[in-house]
Amino acid sequence: MNKQAKTFNERELQRLFDYVAKTKNAKRNRTILMLTHLAGMRIGEVAAVRVCDVVASDGTVRDEINLSAAQTKGKRSRCVLLNERMKAELASYLQTVVIKDTKQPLFATQRSKGFTANSLTQVVNGIYKNAGFDGASSHSGRRTFLTNLAEKGVSVRVMMALAGHSSL
Repeated sequence: MNKQAKTFNERELQRLFDYVAKTKNAKRNRTILMLTHLAGMRIGEVAAVRVCDVVASDGTVRDEINLSAAQTKGKRSRCVLLNERMKAELASYLQTVVIKDTKQPLFATQRSKGFTANSLTQVVNGIYKNAGFDGASSHSGRRTFLTNLAEKGVSVRVMMALAGHSSL
């Protein structure tokens, strides 16, 4: 049986972020989780994001993250739209980052290398587990994002585009 990742309601999401605030690397972890919950990004995409994908040449946070084919699951480039809440979160996180090279990973490990999709999955799954959310996984944010869109009556075609899916 293939169990689906847990989806979060607003109250649970707040409880998650309250827990994350008390963890080491709280800002980084919050931003990672928000990219999955608010922008619908896959954990591998989050791991692959570089500073230059998020920060425009004038230093502001972009309205969208353009992922190259190499950064996505389906090996097709895609655009991730960022709402104001997500942009503010990224701007706040970026104030904590030392940028030596704009091509550096947006999220660094303790050794200042970028996460692999696998290592970031472990981090996120650990956060959910330690916060007491059974059935939550690195895919929960993405499922929550898409479920919220469906509940708001967003068309399947728009949801497909936002999710980076090429077919129903």
